Amino acid sequence: MQIIDGKKISAEVKDEVKARMERLKSQGKEGSLAVIQVGDDPASSIYVRNKARACEYCGIGNITSKLDASSTEEELLALIDAYNKDPDIIGILVQLPLPPQMDEEHVIDAIALDKDVDGFSKKSVGALCIGSSGLRSCTPAGVMELLKRYHIQIDGKNCVVVGRSNIVGKPMAMMLLNENGTVTVAHSHTENLKEICRQADILVASVGKAHFITADYVKEGAVVIDVGINRTEDGHLQGDVDFDDVKEHASYITPVPGGVGPMTIAMLMNNCAQSLENRK
Repeated sequence: MQIIDGKKISAEVKDEVKARMERLKSQGKEGSLAVIQVGDDPASSIYVRNKARACEYCGIGNITSKLDASSTEEELLALIDAYNKDPDIIGILVQLPLPPQMDEEHVIDAIALDKDVDGFSKKSVGALCIGSSGLRSCTPAGVMELLKRYHIQIDGKNCVVVGRSNIVGKPMAMMLLNENGTVTVAHSHTENLKEICRQADILVASVGKAHFITADYVKEGAVVIDVGINRTEDGHLQGDVDFDDVKEHASYITPVPGGVGPMTIAMLMNNCAQSLENRK
């Protein structure tokens, strides 16, 4: 069994982005990520600070805009429109969740396609579905990067994704499919879930339930990727996979924390660099 080290790989990705940004700067190309936060949700504030730190390390400009929780959707859309038109902005990210008076789908779809560094808009997801180039959703893209850097074959393998969210489950399935995996998407209504999971050469858990995946869900020698982040009452992080129960059955496994989590911001930085490189 080998533990997949997301901290190590995320550091490698950020170092590569830093080198790309230095090269682009030498060519006269620079740009900033615009992060918009609505309200003062403590978890959102932590994520926004972490993104600012990553931008600083990678040599990407960072602009953080904060709107009051009572702001209207029109005010948010006006700010997005201004950033869409600003040539110095290479990426726009709206920190979720949004207050109830705002339609998340409408807001995300207002972001220009070439600046959608979260990869959440309908156009970005559509490009992924048909296999065309574009900016990819960061968490599943991070999973793909981990598989690639650990030389784990996807082509021809049985891949099971447990979870069908728009942010992880669905794009994860499409990315595996685009790499010629044979993909099953399982969810809360799936019958015989354990049996289906036990067929997986690559099992991706994005359920949102702590320690949901136990050893009896895992085929001997499977690659187990844990996307879950669940916080216990005492503040500890737990994955969707019962790591201690599963680890002896897996060939490769990601821990929580230190597995997929660090890859999300690393791939966001990668998307920002890609957005700048795509500029004519």
